[in-house]
Amino acid sequence: MRRAYKCRAYPDREQAAMLSRTFGCVRLVWNKTLAERHRRYHAEGKRLSYKETDAALTRWKRTEELAFLSEVSSVPLQQTLRHQHTAFANFFAGRSRYPRFKSRNGRQSAHYTRSAFRMRDGNLYLAKTTTPLEFVWSWPDIDITTLNPTMVIISREPDGRWYVTFAVDTDDPVPEPETGHTVGVDLGVKDFAVTSDGERIANPRHLERKARNLARYQRMMARKQRGSVNRRKAKQRVARAHRKVHNTRQDFLHRTSTRLVRSADVIAVEDLAVKNMVGNKRLARVISDCGWGEFRRQLEYKTERAGKTLVVVDRWYPSSKTCSYCGHLLGHLKLSVRAWTCPNCRTRHDRDHNAAKNILAAGLAVAACGADVRRGELARARSATKQETQPARVGTPRL
Repeated sequence: MRRAYKCRAYPDREQAAMLSRTFGCVRLVWNKTLAERHRRYHAEGKRLSYKETDAALTRWKRTEELAFLSEVSSVPLQQTLRHQHTAFANFFAGRSRYPRFKSRNGRQSAHYTRSAFRMRDGNLYLAKTTTPLEFVWSWPDIDITTLNPTMVIISREPDGRWYVTFAVDTDDPVPEPETGHTVGVDLGVKDFAVTSDGERIANPRHLERKARNLARYQRMMARKQRGSVNRRKAKQRVARAHRKVHNTRQDFLHRTSTRLVRSADVIAVEDLAVKNMVGNKRLARVISDCGWGEFRRQLEYKTERAGKTLVVVDRWYPSSKTCSYCGHLLGHLKLSVRAWTCPNCRTRHDRDHNAAKNILAAGLAVAACGADVRRGELARARSATKQETQPARVGTPRL
């Protein structure tokens, strides 16, 4: 298993200048290669292989115009070509979107393999630099002197902070002890999550709390002249405000996902189409602020690492309209209806709690029949009520 440790880095003036040149060269190679791939595919209908892009990079270094590419380490440039080749392979396989051009205003990064760095007594030495890169190690239980990373990633965020990420190959972790508990999770906007146990996790609304200051910083940036030093400072202030929102959201998602993984052996969640849901202009900002996609990603890798099971229920399963007691299915249920009474068994349901119970039932049904569900593996359930034939019962909610 590969793990990554991300730390704050503090390069000196010489190292910052060299890394900035490396970022620029990486961005140039990526954009030129992407433009050539685009031109060749639309003009000739042919794809560009990695071997051809590597040969083109060698030719660029020999030209007078792009001779400065030889001033930086060649490893990050070659890694850029590999990453773009992988990105196009994922695009043609339908796993990702079309690769885009890189901008100097976004996050900058450079990947160094073992041939371009060395670790000596806990100090990191990069290619084309003479002094070790200073960084802060935040894991006291891991000895930095024994760390043997396979790759080092140097990055600079838009707010000006530097980071170094160590990718390390480790043994598979020991599975956590079983708790004998299962839980279904229904994600929402009013409450971030409602579990089948009845627990309600409030939505912190991180962006809403910082929206006023963020709007003020953006107005200040808009008043500055383009290309000026004051505009660059204002842009960094906006980036710092976004960083604070991002960090608080990540902290909340990590705490919530870790607590769920430690408390349950089987976790069932709903497969939400977040990309389609943000098309709602009234709820787009709130839905984006929730971070449902990141929450599911954290649940996936944390359950795999802990030896637990994560089941994703199909998005078309009517978890909110189905009675969790008798299985009665309503014909229509408005989003504004937060509680309803089953017309068949007269059971009063809270909308979100009832949905969490149905999601858990769907996950346990798939886990019970053994439909390709194993520990640490993501499973997708289509419906919990398809185990045996049932008559269709459609009614209207009693408010």
